[in-house]
Amino acid sequence: MPQRAWSQKRERQYEHIKEGREERGRSEDVAEEIAARTVNKERARSGEAKQRSRTSTKDISSGRRGGLRSHKGPGGRTKEQLYAEAKRKGIEGRSKMNKKELERAVGR
Repeated sequence: MPQRAWSQKRERQYEHIKEGREERGRSEDVAEEIAARTVNKERARSGEAKQRSRTSTKDISSGRRGGLRSHKGPGGRTKEQLYAEAKRKGIEGRSKMNKKELERAVGR
């Protein structure tokens, strides 16, 4: 049974992700795979796909996950970024915590 093509929205999303990966130095093949996986995961999360894995629907969204990973360097996120997340989560005693304690408190 042939698969239905993606909607125009998903096609645009695929092209946008693919172009972004290529601009960041990924090969075309790798960029295409990342874009396809991302679009398929978003389709599963929104109920557009017939089949979906548990992680596709229960995991954090691709956009959020990418945002969390985008600032990782040798030391990961800065203390200020960790503090901001602790504040959003309402973690008590955050102002007295060091970076390592904030990492443990926010669960990363």
